Amino acid sequence: MIFLTIGALFMATGLEIFLVPNHVIDGGVTGISIMLSHITGWKLGIFLFLLNLPFVYLGYKQFGKTFALSTIYGIIMLSIFATFFHPIPPFTEDLLLATIFGGIFIGVGVGLVIRNGGALDGTEVLSIVITRKTPLSLGQIIMFINVFILGSAGFVYSWDRAMYSILAYVVAAKAIDIVVAGMEGSKSVWIISDEATEIGNAITNRLGRGVTYLAGEGAFTGNDKKVIFCVITRLEESKLTGIIEDIDPSAFLAIGDISEVRGGRFKKKNIH
Repeated sequence: MIFLTIGALFMATGLEIFLVPNHVIDGGVTGISIMLSHITGWKLGIFLFLLNLPFVYLGYKQFGKTFALSTIYGIIMLSIFATFFHPIPPFTEDLLLATIFGGIFIGVGVGLVIRNGGALDGTEVLSIVITRKTPLSLGQIIMFINVFILGSAGFVYSWDRAMYSILAYVVAAKAIDIVVAGMEGSKSVWIISDEATEIGNAITNRLGRGVTYLAGEGAFTGNDKKVIFCVITRLEESKLTGIIEDIDPSAFLAIGDISEVRGGRFKKKNIH
């Protein structure tokens, strides 16, 4: 609940302190609610609650009662913080700065809530359902949905505000992916060394990661080589390079990002 509250606080800050006062909207149900509130003059909180109800039910059916209650709590806290922040003047009237920092605050807030088993917007619930069935990331799916919603801001405000709104969510989508993956983002590691066995044992004993030895052959020398393959998290990258530096500074090392890891004994925190 602490992280759900912090996430709602960050999103409310991005909305009321940066975006909404500069007529740059958020995406998803929140963006639709902002535009309907602007058109009708009704309270923003009314639309946030009513329009999110169907998606809360979807979350309940797909993920259970805990997810639904977490989402309801997050939306209520978002409404409270947004109401509290509404009278506060914006930190900046520079559109570019407001767009970038508003997107960052929203992305961090949304990411924190998703990582801790809830959602702040109905489209996030829908995106979590979709991402289970496709190789796309949460940020990519949310951005795809919001391009259409944010584009409609051109009819309500102006077309330059619509473009700034899309830019804000590009920033937010990237921030969501970073926070959801966190420092646990996976990396693949390939190591070629004459001390492969010692390095492999050190990785297993000091990092607790399993390694796989592959048979390789140098194309130039024709010599047989033992190749180490393993998967680590971002937090473990510096430890791994330190291990290799200690054992064989001349070892060949290649590290790459991995979008998804399944099976085996690789353990990674689940976002739900």
